[in-house]
Amino acid sequence: MTAQIAVLVGDGIGPEVMEEALRVLYKVQSHFGLRLKLTRQLVGGAAIDATGVALPPQTLQACETSDAILFGSVGGPKWAFLPPERQPERAALLFLRRHFSLFANLRPAICLPALAHASPLHPRIVMKGFNILCVRELTGGLYFGEPKGISEEKGERVAVDTMVYRESEIRRVAKVAFDAALLRSRHLTSIDKANVLQNGVLWRRIVDDVAAHYPDVSLNHLYIDNAAMQLIRNPCNFDVLLTENLFGDVLSDEVAMLAGSIGMLPSASLSARATPQGRFGLYEPSGGSAPDIAGKGVANPIAQILSVAMLLRYSFSTSQSAVAAATAIENAVCSVITEGRLRTADIWTEGTTKVGTSEMGKAIADAISFQ
Repeated sequence: MTAQIAVLVGDGIGPEVMEEALRVLYKVQSHFGLRLKLTRQLVGGAAIDATGVALPPQTLQACETSDAILFGSVGGPKWAFLPPERQPERAALLFLRRHFSLFANLRPAICLPALAHASPLHPRIVMKGFNILCVRELTGGLYFGEPKGISEEKGERVAVDTMVYRESEIRRVAKVAFDAALLRSRHLTSIDKANVLQNGVLWRRIVDDVAAHYPDVSLNHLYIDNAAMQLIRNPCNFDVLLTENLFGDVLSDEVAMLAGSIGMLPSASLSARATPQGRFGLYEPSGGSAPDIAGKGVANPIAQILSVAMLLRYSFSTSQSAVAAATAIENAVCSVITEGRLRTADIWTEGTTKVGTSEMGKAIADAISFQ
């Protein structure tokens, strides 16, 4: 069976880093015998310029008939004048998350010891590196709750956003997080604000209930404000973070920065929909379109490359060849970094060689081992 992948390059640095990700994908595809069909489609600002909308019907149709979506990045100041509902981020990315019920966002934040210098934390804290997986609920909470809007009351404007969570929404993302913890260090930290929010009270109750089915995973709860502090104090104390949508939006960026560079970090947004190969998902770098460096050939392609590895691991999990290919990609990235010679600008330090997007992509492709 041939697997279908929709490739949505997008805006800013998207085209540059995507080319390097595809370079790596084509290399493992040929060696591991992966039967993949890639379909490129417009999305975001590029789609607005070409068709007038951020997510053309042809793009959506290609996504609906695919087993996974490999996403670049969307948005930039060029389209900031548009009404919010037509801007690339909301009209394309947020729409895809809701349309495909991409409820679980997995963002690994890995600080390799060789990159401890890039972290803003003191070297004594991160000298041994750390590896955190943030599991964020992605389709509920404050971002999607109704009612929502700005109105006028008694002569002044009033903004309303509604935070809503159903038991089923909490339970399904908690299961994803506990399953992930079983494959790691078997420690899960759930984040809420149960001392203030009723959503937090329900969140904690449901997570405790799910935990009863995972006796081999240790669980602790933290309030969001304390969690943000403890992550800075010592990120090495964390393994899997489970959060609702808003808190996950904040904490996933925090741990990304603590790791040294958001240009290193991939993400997976998973659906409940099963496919013959695994689980449908959208895979993208954790960073944005970075319009300030777009077209300069200096962007770090590693996040996009590792997004390919996550795609192979989760959306094609039933294929041993695909999982082996994912591991080969991850090992190649680790090899290039730990070897210590090549660095893109965001992770560069004295004594290393500063390289551009294409050079880093080629180095990683060349480092892939098939043993």
